[in-house]
Amino acid sequence: MNTNQPTTQPNPMAGQTDLSRYTIDWYRPGPRWKVVVWFIVNALFIKSYLPVPVSVKVMLLRWFGARIGTGCVVKPGVNIKYPWLLTVGNQVWIGEQVWIDNLSAVTIGNNVCLSQGAMLLTGNHNYRRSTFDLTTQHITLQDGVWIGAKAIVCAGVTCGSHAVLAVGSVATQSMNDYGIYQGNPAVFVRQRIISA
Repeated sequence: MNTNQPTTQPNPMAGQTDLSRYTIDWYRPGPRWKVVVWFIVNALFIKSYLPVPVSVKVMLLRWFGARIGTGCVVKPGVNIKYPWLLTVGNQVWIGEQVWIDNLSAVTIGNNVCLSQGAMLLTGNHNYRRSTFDLTTQHITLQDGVWIGAKAIVCAGVTCGSHAVLAVGSVATQSMNDYGIYQGNPAVFVRQRIISA
């Protein structure tokens, strides 16, 4: 008999979630008009599959407060929650269907690649509280980081310089410089060596 299996019987002392008490009244990402206008612009020009030139996408992101360096590529289907909470370095590739759910600040260094379907999730919920409170923490991707296709970076994670998060992996903790991480939750598998 495996004693490590969770019990299937409800524990009356454990409490219960009560979503009727959930509130995010405290959370103010920006003026309401700005949020609404951005959601429309995002849907029409950034998240869209219309052939919008990258230069126009970058211009719109900058207009809404994103700090973006030179040579940034933004592919179709990208979803960015709040550009005014986004900082992007030089020569960054943001792949198709990348979701930057930046309820808190996201900082992306130079020469970073976000492959298709990657997700940066700065929000979470406090499952220990009956009110299921929203929590937010920033994400930092240092220079040379590669986030693989369909990989997820969770709130509060820093990906060290030139770290790699493999396809479909989930980073729940920070990653060391030049480390290659894989799995759910992602664990270190080997060192990244880059030849000239």
